[in-house]
Parts: sequence; structure tokens; C-alpha cells
Amino acid sequence: MQHADVPLLGFAAASGTGKTTLLEQLIPLLKQQGLRVGLIKHTHHNVQIDQPGKDSFRLRAAGAAPVMLCSSHRRVIMTDFAEVTEPKLFNELEYFDQSQVDLILVEGFKSECFPKIELHRQELDQDFLYPHDSNIIAVATDKLLDIPTHLTQLDINQPKAVAEFIKHYMDTL
Repeated sequence: MQHADVPLLGFAAASGTGKTTLLEQLIPLLKQQGLRVGLIKHTHHNVQIDQPGKDSFRLRAAGAAPVMLCSSHRRVIMTDFAEVTEPKLFNELEYFDQSQVDLILVEGFKSECFPKIELHRQELDQDFLYPHDSNIIAVATDKLLDIPTHLTQLDINQPKAVAEFIKHYMDTL
């Protein structure tokens, strides 16, 4: 198992809670604080970034694996898996250039062992993760909760406060 060379901080919640929305607000705030932020997102969908008819699609269909696309703007590596299995975060880190970041934010991978902020919205009426996951370090919610004192409660609608919590968390590592 590969370990992270830089801090990982996950965002775990039920679908529709607003993980991506909060991350979209947090990343610019963290970058303003001087942090180089990377992100790994787990998805349950069959991700397809290649387009039928394009050269890369045709070459991948011919059996090339992996296929890397490079331009002056970005790099993409496509690897088709021989069997369908859920990815493991620490295995995926092998393919992530950690030398370019100070922090890796992680969306999903909620059942794996690494520090996470749980997101919770009252209207969704979902069970909390923190009672069963000792890796939860904070809960960002839209309602004042009675949670254990070892957890920090954050307002999910105050991304600046969440960013400050993350910066403080990074300073304690």
C-alpha cells in the first residue's frame, strides 16, 4: 500500500449533500492561503473522457493500455481495468504526482482510513458517519449539533471558516 507524501483530507457524505459545491468554494480560498491543492475524486460512474472516432479512442480500442494524452495545457492518462473493482485511495496515489501539491483533498472514498470532514444537511435526514468512523475530524453541517467534543463543528454554508479550519489543521501536522 502506497502512503501519501503530503496530507490527505477527505470530504465524506451522502450523494447530494454538497461535497463538490463546497470543494469548489474551498479550493480558491486555500490557494489564496498559499496552498497548492490537488484533488482525487471517487466516482461510481463509468468515467469516459475519450470520444469515439478520436485517435486516442481508436488506439485504446486497438489495445494500447495505458494511453497518455499530452498537450501544452494538460496530461491525461487512461487505463482500462481488466476487471471491475472499486478503486482504493492508497493504490491510486501511486499515479498522483504529489510533488506538485501541499494538500490532497479527497472527495469520496468514505470507507477508507484517512482524516475526513463529514458533511451533513438536516433536510437529507441521513445517518451520521462519525459514530462509526474514527477518522472523522470535523462535521460541517447546516444545523447546530450535539456532537462529541473531540470533533470540530463547522458551518457547511461558511466556506471561509471551513478553509480556516483546514489551514489550522495543516499547521498542526
